[in-house]
Amino acid sequence: MDTSLDFEISHRPDFALLTIRLAQGQQVFGEPSAMASMDTTIHLKAGLRGGLRRSLGRAFGGESLIVNTFSAKGGPGEVTMAPGVAGDVTHYKLHGQRLMLQRGAFVAHGPGVDITGKWQGARGFFSGEGLVLLQASGHGDLFFNSFGAILELDVADGFFVDTGYVVAFEDTLDYRVTVLPGLGVGSKVKSFLFGGEGLVCRFSGQGKVWIQTRTIHPFLSWVHPYRPQGRGGS
Repeated sequence: MDTSLDFEISHRPDFALLTIRLAQGQQVFGEPSAMASMDTTIHLKAGLRGGLRRSLGRAFGGESLIVNTFSAKGGPGEVTMAPGVAGDVTHYKLHGQRLMLQRGAFVAHGPGVDITGKWQGARGFFSGEGLVLLQASGHGDLFFNSFGAILELDVADGFFVDTGYVVAFEDTLDYRVTVLPGLGVGSKVKSFLFGGEGLVCRFSGQGKVWIQTRTIHPFLSWVHPYRPQGRGGS
């Protein structure tokens, strides 16, 4: 049985909106905060998916314990989803392979797809982006988002990506967290201890990696001086 979803991604790349058209009896599963609108024919149910262990894995990967299930029970209907950050949404079709997602990147998936967390050990610690990545596996449609636009790149041998710009990558790629070649000893220590500039993922093997054109931390640093201040500068 074909479980492929009928979907459209509009308003790309700055404020992407995902529209999914469900046939009678069809379902889609989404991040609780992502739903923007839905038809009255759509039934919403919130709860754990895949058991407590997998739900905790998603939570450690920066997502909610709860997953929303949208079911077309009163006839066909549409669901629209909008990620919390200003950026892009992209689609990936799983055919038994696995895709690794950075924390907070999950938007929605169709039947047959499983989302859980995967412990990254020291690699996750030194990346500055979290000890646990999200792992998507199974067969079906997957949607994930970025801060800024998403670029899909093919890696055929070796490739460096700043840890803050990695959105997703295929598990056919191996990676290690390191510093950019040429940095001095002082810069290397700063990078590993404080997550400073120069800390990168070095991908090897063959596969796809998705990167975003912006990262949230430099944006927050830029916004900080313009924040409202109370009396006394607090």
